[in-house]
Amino acid sequence: MQTDIPHKTIPTDFKKALASSSKVLELWNEITPLAKSEWICWVTSGKKAETRLKRIEVGISKLSSGMRRPCCWAGCPHRRK
Repeated sequence: MQTDIPHKTIPTDFKKALASSSKVLELWNEITPLAKSEWICWVTSGKKAETRLKRIEVGISKLSSGMRRPCCWAGCPHRRK
């Protein structure tokens, strides 16, 4: 698993969740560095531990279903021009 994304390192809890599913890990290894960065931003931007845990669970579910980027989230600075 690629662990370093430009300007981003995969947090340990998210990395562990990604590695728990071969299907998710396969998609993770296929998506672009920008997409990885957006997922990491989305997961880590939650201020509460519960929010982060929920985002990891939801993110793994979405990745498992083939979603390549977190959808409809305006908080990621990578989406701004």
